Amino acid sequence: MAPTIRCPSATSNSGSCPHRRPSRRRRAGRRRTPRPPSPPHREAGRQPVTNGNDRTTRTGVWFVGARGSVATTAVAGCAAIAAGLHPPNGMVTETGPFAGSGLPPLSSLVFGGHDIAHCPLPKRAEALVAGGVLPHGLADAVRGELAAADAEIRPGGPQSGDARTDEELIAAFAADMIDFRDRHGLARVVVVNVSSTEPVPEPDAVRLPPSSLYAAAALRAGCPFVNFTPSTGLRTAALTDAAAARGLPHAGRDGKTGQTLLRSVLAPMFVQRALTVRAWSGTNLLGGGDGAALADPGAAAAKNAGKERVLTDTLGIVPEGQVHIDDVPALGEWKTAWDHIAFEGFLGSRMILQTIWQGCDSALAAPLVLDLARLVARAHEVGLTGPLPELGFYFKDPDGGPAALSEQFEALLSFADRLREAR
Repeated sequence: MAPTIRCPSATSNSGSCPHRRPSRRRRAGRRRTPRPPSPPHREAGRQPVTNGNDRTTRTGVWFVGARGSVATTAVAGCAAIAAGLHPPNGMVTETGPFAGSGLPPLSSLVFGGHDIAHCPLPKRAEALVAGGVLPHGLADAVRGELAAADAEIRPGGPQSGDARTDEELIAAFAADMIDFRDRHGLARVVVVNVSSTEPVPEPDAVRLPPSSLYAAAALRAGCPFVNFTPSTGLRTAALTDAAAARGLPHAGRDGKTGQTLLRSVLAPMFVQRALTVRAWSGTNLLGGGDGAALADPGAAAAKNAGKERVLTDTLGIVPEGQVHIDDVPALGEWKTAWDHIAFEGFLGSRMILQTIWQGCDSALAAPLVLDLARLVARAHEVGLTGPLPELGFYFKDPDGGPAALSEQFEALLSFADRLREAR
């Protein structure tokens, strides 16, 4: 049996870090003309803060997998957008319908996290520039922000030879999150899991999977939780009950960035036009950390479950065909996804639709991760609790709600209105 999860309350210190002064240069939610990243009076390596007169105080984003490609891209991208170096392409929360919803501004986000990797974020960003994920020159332009975030990364686990029990690991992770919040005087910290996909645990497993250890730690620290991976996270009986008892908002699971995004658009089309889907097959070619992780059959099975759910929920059937995932290291951070859809039309006429999606998962995922951190932080601020099905727009396997992207988007816009009215 999994250990009993205790979630004692933890209060944060409202004092701010003494060496950080409020910045008067950045205004929440506004785009500005690009300008140099480091004006003479700006302190290098300082994570951004808001003006002390702003209603919104600083918000923490604690990444599980903080030195991975998605987290590195998110930190670098947030700094670049806040400095006016790049527009917020891909960030839905920076569009008109979210204006006035009270979301924490990008300039108010402070980053930290857990990871078992040791490559510092500035070096990781340089590698992403070399791989074409980040634009040329960006790693140097936001090196200070990357270094500041890297200084807030703590050792994760369990690592090989780690003899600590689940309870000891949960306590240690929660202490790191609380310390981060207290030292920076943060209003709240949202924990976002962007680590590698893990296999589904066996029914008789006596230990919690790593993603659930971090989720339990988030609950204990009083932090909202976002599971951007297909891993278990909060979806165990013990943690589901603990989450309900703690009264924290949470969202998940498995970010929808490419192939499944297309499926959630195309599948409703067949239903609405009364076209019978006979088979739906897919193939993914990818490299990088994801490719290596998903070479494990157990991890691949966990990933594919979400892809298949979109079709089942929309079509009402389980069509023939499977999704295959192949690790191709030469592709690096890039991936190609093919779908082959066999369908039947009028008088039994048989037809085929094929799609090809080529993209960079980190660049697709990072803006969604920033969106989710801001939305869940705001939900916590206004007192919302439990799962947030309104955020199903972002997930393959959401916490309820519709499966079609258009309906999910309408639910998200209604959620933005709800947050706006709560001001």
